[in-house]
Order: sequence, then C-alpha cells, then structure tokens
Amino acid sequence: MTFRIESFQFHVLPMRTRFPFKYGIASMNALPHLFVTVDLVVDEKPVQGLASEGLPPKWFTKNPDTLFEVDLAEMIAVIQNASRIGWLAAEKSAGFFAWWRDLYLEQESWSQVRSVPPLLANLGVSLIERAVLDGLCRALGRPLHSVLQTDALGIDLGAVRKELRDMRVSDVIAPQPLSQVHARHTIGLGDALTSADGSLDDGLPFTLEESIRAYGLRYFKIKVCGNLEVDLPRLREITRILTMHCPGGFHSTLDGNEQFYDLASFSGFYEALRSDTALEPLFRSVLLIEQPLHRSKALTEDVRSGPGMIIDESDGSLKDLPLALYLGYRGTSHKNCKGIVKGLANAALLKKCAASIPGGPVLSGEDLAGMGPVAMLQDLSLMTLLGITHVERNGHHYFRGLSMYPPPVQEAALQVHGGFYHRHTGDFPTIRIENGVLDTRSVNAAPFGCAITLDVAAFEPLNAWIKRGGMGEL
Repeated sequence: MTFRIESFQFHVLPMRTRFPFKYGIASMNALPHLFVTVDLVVDEKPVQGLASEGLPPKWFTKNPDTLFEVDLAEMIAVIQNASRIGWLAAEKSAGFFAWWRDLYLEQESWSQVRSVPPLLANLGVSLIERAVLDGLCRALGRPLHSVLQTDALGIDLGAVRKELRDMRVSDVIAPQPLSQVHARHTIGLGDALTSADGSLDDGLPFTLEESIRAYGLRYFKIKVCGNLEVDLPRLREITRILTMHCPGGFHSTLDGNEQFYDLASFSGFYEALRSDTALEPLFRSVLLIEQPLHRSKALTEDVRSGPGMIIDESDGSLKDLPLALYLGYRGTSHKNCKGIVKGLANAALLKKCAASIPGGPVLSGEDLAGMGPVAMLQDLSLMTLLGITHVERNGHHYFRGLSMYPPPVQEAALQVHGGFYHRHTGDFPTIRIENGVLDTRSVNAAPFGCAITLDVAAFEPLNAWIKRGGMGEL
C-alpha cells in the first residue's frame, strides 16, 4: 500500500474538568484537546485520517519549575515538528512501516539535539502515526485488527528490535479483539471518597461510593502521594469502601506517580503500608505497582529486591523496556500517546521474554484522561487487540461525557457507538459502564476505533487559538 500526505491540519477544543484531577505534582482543571487531521492519497484515492489527544499538565516532563504555558508550547512544538517530518518522509518511503521508521528516527535525532525528553518527543510521533493509520484503515475499509492480521502495513518487528526478528504482529495480537473490557476506575489524589468529602450536582457520579454503585465497578487504580501520614488514612478508607461495596471482591493497582527517588525509600513506604492490618484486603487485591520511582532514577538501579513493578513514564523510547526488564521490572503500560508500533513491539518483547520474567510479564492498559469520541476509542482499539482485559479509563470520570461537543458530534456518537455511549438524562452522551464492563464491539468494528466522520471545522484552528491567547485561558 502506497500513500502520500497532502497536508496536516490542527484544531483545538478547550475542555474543563468536572472537578480537579490530582496526580503526582499536577492538578488538572482544564486542557486543550488537540485534533490532528491528515489528508492522504492512498493508492491514488483521497482519504482523510484523524487523531486527537488531550494535552495535560506535568505528565510528559514532570518539571515543577515550568509554567503550563511553557509545557504546552513544547508539546505543540514536538507535534508540529513530527508533522513536518511525517510529510517529508511520505515522499520517499514505500509503505507505512518504512514511513513510520523514518518518522521515529528523524524525530529522535531532532529531539536529542534540542534535549527534548523521549516521552515528549514521541507524543508527536504517536499523534501523526495515529492520524495516518486512521486514514489507511479507512482507505482499506477494514478495522485495525483485521489490517494487522495481514501484512498490509509491512510492520517488521525485527527491524524495530532485533530480538523480535522471528515474530510477526499477528503472533502478538489476540486472535479476535476483546468485545468487552473491565473499566479500571481511577481514584485520584484529590477525589472524594464519600459524601462527607463533598458533593457535585451535575448528574454524574462524583464520589468513589457513587461511582461503584452507578457503574458496578470492580477494578480500581489507586494513586498514592508517597507521604505515609496522608496515604495511610486515605488507603484505610478506600479499603473500607471497596470491601463494603464490592462484596464479590475487587482488584486494584497502585500508581506511585514517580514520587520516590530510590528503591529503598519506596520499599520502606510499601512495607509500612503492607504491614498495616487494615489494608490486608487491599494488598490481597493488588495486581501491579506502576512507576513509583522518578524517571530520572527509575532505570538506574536494579529493582529485583523490591515488589513487582512496571514502568510508565520511563517508557519513552524503544530502548527503555529492554533496560527495564534487565533491571527487574515486570513490564510496562500501554497508552496510545506512547506510540502504536512501539506498543506492538513492547507487547512482542514481553511475550518473547515471558518465561524469564519473575511473576510473569505485565502489559497494563493505562489512561491519560483520554476523551472520546476519537482518542479514547482509538486507545481502546489497541487495548482490545492486545488482549488487555482491564483498562484504566478516567476521561468519563473527570469530564462531563461528550457535553462539550457540538450537537451533531454528540448525536453521531450515540448513533454509531450506541453500545459504548448512551444518552444521559441531561441530554448528552456518556460512557455506558454496566457491571464494571465496557462494550467495545463498535470500537472494534470501526476503522481505527472511531466510526464517526468528525467535522473539525467546528473547532478553532490551532494557530488562531494560540494567536488570540488561548493558552492563557486554561
């Protein structure tokens, strides 16, 4: 399959949270949701591809000393640079994989010269990669899983990592994408646990108790701040709530959000929690521990003596997961913002190394406050074909469904993704979670997760938004 890129366009839809989402050093109240549209010519036929991503504060760099406006400008710069590279690469590359490889390597070289962290640089690669991949799937008229079962994209895992030279993408993905996944509910550092912590009258569940009752939740992602005086009483209350409201049992993951600078300090913190008798039900439920060590330290010491952990923010480049496994980590997270081909290569490496990983390999499904109807659904399409059975989904929790979109977008989401969305009594689409489960059948049937043809002209062009000072409004 050959293609050329005619142009890229960028549009912005500012979004505000229902209540602050506190994670690590950041507390998110608003963000710009960026849409990337690409006009392609595929086998001499015009087609348009689309991708989107919310640009959150303090995740890609975690630098406490910079203003969000500075961080946001950096995010936009790496995305625009990747679009420039992607446009040029399409002129000389034969097929998707050769194009992606040129894009990845050129963005890597550019970022090293400018000291841009790999995690941030690959946000640009990922968004451009997703937009083109969406266009190619639309041109083929087939969903992503079906495309990946063939060699239409020419993805050569051995060219990504030499140890994968005997593996094909079809060896890595599930025979059929999962038709449902468990929603793993985020319990942010500032989230209300019970009505005693406050209320929010906007028609959606607000407290942890309300969310469990409304959605039938059984999987939870619990964020810790690293301060025992704060975390211990909060975790005791969370354990009490989960035990009371999930009588059939529950599962959890702990997210350290890079709060520790060495394994010894985290191990001491972890053992203090684990030895607390009130937390026994919680620790029986823990499936994984996500990135407690700061990215500046996480890949500098052996962690085999600690509790089983995975990397998340440290998974910035293709070099990081192999090093993490060597140091004793059990795996990594998948988020589309870290890359599609990179995510497939990570899954392949974990499968290849499964026998040598104590406790078995882990590829978790995490979230970046992903919002529909594009980013969240494209992300879920990867989760289902990778066979990830429980996935952190928090966009629906911190944002008020799709109420920020124009009515035609809302109606289209309800029409083509009726199993995934349903109409709220407030007359806007929101995610349907029943018995803790998301119905992903319409996601799997779409070209790349989203079956909506979105008219991005309804949103503000990125350059116009920047020129009028949109960054300062967030």
